[in-house]
Amino acid sequence: MLKILFSRSYRDDIEKYNVVENPPLAFDIRHTDDCITDPLSVEMIKAIDKSDVIGPNLIQSPVLGPIPPQTLSGGVKTLIMINKHPDMIFNATHCGDNCSPYLLKIAKDKDITINLRYLMHFDLDGDDEIFIVNDGSIVKTNKEFTYKGYKFLEG
Repeated sequence: MLKILFSRSYRDDIEKYNVVENPPLAFDIRHTDDCITDPLSVEMIKAIDKSDVIGPNLIQSPVLGPIPPQTLSGGVKTLIMINKHPDMIFNATHCGDNCSPYLLKIAKDKDITINLRYLMHFDLDGDDEIFIVNDGSIVKTNKEFTYKGYKFLEG
């Protein structure tokens, strides 16, 4: 299940929950070869960054040419960290709306908790569930998610 902790700033709830504030930097420090060559990582890199994984240390970008994993977008790095370390809470504010389908996909197999500081768009059709950490509620529709997100982000 996907669990979301909404907060307005670093100090709101972040210190209390030990959130990894900068997942792209954590990726640069902690990633291993299997983080890149994992089938889901390969799929996310293709979908989000439009790039092909050649090997664990080489990605072919249509814009930048051959790049190392450290040059991937912050969104892809964050998704990979969430997938590989589901026991940790990551600030997913680095992720754009194009990452939301992968957050739901990862959450089908694992319980993951993320922190958001903006109202990410999810395409909720009633089959997916998102647990809102702030109040312990579960939302199943875009309308419910938007209401809860706005409540906690805008107050």
